Amino acid sequence: MSSATLANSTEKKMKSKSFHRFYDINGWAFVLPAVTLVALFMIYPILNSLWMSMHSGRGVMMEFVGFGNIERLFNDPFFTKALTNTFIFLLCQVPVMIFLSLVLSSCLNSPNLKFRGLFRLAIFLPCVTSLVAYSILFKSMFAYEGIVNQFLMWSGIVSDPIPWLSDPFWAKVTIILAITWRWTGYNMIFFLSAMQNIDKSIYEAATIEGVSKVKQFFFITVPLLKPVILFTTVMSTIGTLQLFDEVMNITEGGPANETMTLSMYIYDLSFKFVPNFGYAATVSYVIVFFAAILAMLQFRIAKDK
Repeated sequence: MSSATLANSTEKKMKSKSFHRFYDINGWAFVLPAVTLVALFMIYPILNSLWMSMHSGRGVMMEFVGFGNIERLFNDPFFTKALTNTFIFLLCQVPVMIFLSLVLSSCLNSPNLKFRGLFRLAIFLPCVTSLVAYSILFKSMFAYEGIVNQFLMWSGIVSDPIPWLSDPFWAKVTIILAITWRWTGYNMIFFLSAMQNIDKSIYEAATIEGVSKVKQFFFITVPLLKPVILFTTVMSTIGTLQLFDEVMNITEGGPANETMTLSMYIYDLSFKFVPNFGYAATVSYVIVFFAAILAMLQFRIAKDK
């Protein structure tokens, strides 16, 4: 290789490096505001709360306790009750909601159904209503002399009013009904949009072969919706682990803490009881821990062979 060719090649490499360096600098300049905001409002609070979880107290009265807050969790009956209630809501509500969403989306995907748009809107509307407004509405509806008990007694289903908000069992049922009513339509939209992308020739072939609609739903629709089912299940699981608004506004955690959830216990630790921000941060990381574990299990179970 001649000296002229070598010099020319070296010059091109230098220009190429300066070219890439120029675009690297400009690229970082574009993303720097977003990265700064993420670091300031997400990464820093996460790290700060992790450090706070190793302390006890509030404000300038924080005392470093190391893993003392974790030891306290195992001896805290209120934490045990909140954790148990949260998992009861999770195990009872999420499967029912996902199944209802699948069934409703399958029905509303039928081309022969009249007023499909109206039905879709009616089922989806609850998830865009105010959390506080609908919680107060449910509280008044399920009151001892509310419209639900009046209807049940008028129709002869029950002879005495049901203590929806004062009995531990019925209070849990009320919360489950409330969150199912609100979030079923939200998940239904995901399933409905996914169903509309399924090739209709698959159903036509199944119909020709004499496969019933029920079998088509369980053996064609559900397997093809597997990624969407996984997504909605993970998101619903995380949302239920963070359940707060409905419990706070409908039952206030009662009766006798029978509907208190982890999020509400964090609120009580921070603002209602003698404030202990460090211990509240520790309880919040319990939610993070279980959300991560359950998400990994769901991904593992749904993994293709």
